Amino acid sequence: LLGMGMNIGLSKMAEATPGLTYKQLANVSQWRMYEDAMNKAQAILVNFHHKLQLSSYWGDGTTSSSDGMRMQLGVSSLHADANPHYGTGKGATIYRFTSDQFSSYYTKIIHTNSRDAIHVLDGLLHHETDLNIEEHYTDTAGYTDQIFGLTHLLGFNFAPRIRDLSDSKLFTIDKASEYPKLEAILRGQINTKVIKENYEDVLRLAHSIREGTVSASLIMGKLGSYSRQNSLATALREMGRIEKTIFILNYISDESLRRKIQRGLNKGESMNGLARAIFFGKQGELRERTIQHQLQRASALNIIINAISIWNTLHLTKAVEYQKRSDSLNEELLHHMSPLGWEHINLLGEYHFNSDKKVSLDSLRPLKLS
Repeated sequence: LLGMGMNIGLSKMAEATPGLTYKQLANVSQWRMYEDAMNKAQAILVNFHHKLQLSSYWGDGTTSSSDGMRMQLGVSSLHADANPHYGTGKGATIYRFTSDQFSSYYTKIIHTNSRDAIHVLDGLLHHETDLNIEEHYTDTAGYTDQIFGLTHLLGFNFAPRIRDLSDSKLFTIDKASEYPKLEAILRGQINTKVIKENYEDVLRLAHSIREGTVSASLIMGKLGSYSRQNSLATALREMGRIEKTIFILNYISDESLRRKIQRGLNKGESMNGLARAIFFGKQGELRERTIQHQLQRASALNIIINAISIWNTLHLTKAVEYQKRSDSLNEELLHHMSPLGWEHINLLGEYHFNSDKKVSLDSLRPLKLS
């Protein structure tokens, strides 16, 4: 896990770990670190963190955000794209979902030039954790009109931070002239006819996505590429425009909503900062050609992130308990803490693993009080 998650590779990891050989590590990598096992390990960590009392001060596990972390690829790969916004070389994107409790509950590898929005539902629907996500935040790249429509049908509150909001179109079901005070900002009318004609098909599509019969990202990619003449894509877009208009009006008028979205996105950005610090090997480049091996690295990185979040939360809990005993705790400040600090973690040097040493939550290092 460390060799892959820190991107130093199995050979370097074997050299830095007394008692372990490259052959042993390669065997574990090939036969034990498959996708299903990594997802289950990730879920165990997220669920454990979710139940910690201190985590409840940061959120209740019902909101989350997603954001892409662009990675340079140091090898030729069919899954690499060139994007001038992220340097001259080709790369891929680790698309990560972060809960309001500072846990990373889902990750996948996507093309750098792929719009983040088409992958949002994959994480919301198919994570294997106990988190009950009800509201989700993204930046501008994470939304389309069709995503607004599908997230509503699937029971999620979708709340993106939209860039250049003044340029966004607001739509009405009636003619704009019916709302004289708003007519200046209303720029389109919803096609209710196409919604009525295709509503049953839209519901069947949403059901298939929820049940996993079809991949949400595959379907959203196809719908986004269809011409305007495709009635199903048009109906879903029109439904999404209704939801987007309602959201924008709420966003403009509700400062607390804007703050909540920003806080959620900040947590995801902090998570990406920790991820880059951990993934320091090979100059932070992915050197794997296949998407399966790239995902294996990304999943190992995610497990390390969650392990650090748990470790820090447990130690912060000890500090909170000490403050309580000394009657010097300001409980309000707990809401503003974060378990994503890494300055105290030494990622370099030799790595020693002693399987005979018994470790429990009661054997944590004592607090440094001086």
